[in-house]
Amino acid sequence: MSNQHKNPTISFRISDAERKQIEARILASGMKKQDYFVRSCIYNRICVVGKKETIYPLVQTVNALYLQLLEMQQAFTSTDATPDTLPALEAIKELQIEYTNMLTAIIDLLDGAKYLWEGDCHEQQS
Repeated sequence: MSNQHKNPTISFRISDAERKQIEARILASGMKKQDYFVRSCIYNRICVVGKKETIYPLVQTVNALYLQLLEMQQAFTSTDATPDTLPALEAIKELQIEYTNMLTAIIDLLDGAKYLWEGDCHEQQS
């Protein structure tokens, strides 16, 4: 059993009232809890308040991805580039997935901020 690969677990603490609200939504959805949480995390609209604490980590992550992309570009445009010095296909695919996930998340967050400005987001701003 110890040699089996296990997927990471995500957990968080909630109040009793929040738990009851979530369980009611899960029951109404007819989905398994796991499926409900995954779909909620990926597909629900996110409401964001543009604070430095929110934006700075995004900028850092995008900058790190940009630097990785620059390294790959330099490897491909280098005059002494050989198949051995070029990034592996797997590294390119991994970077593509990271970029796609991050850019999708940023677009979703910005879309959520748009709703905040339009007054559709009922979250309290701090």
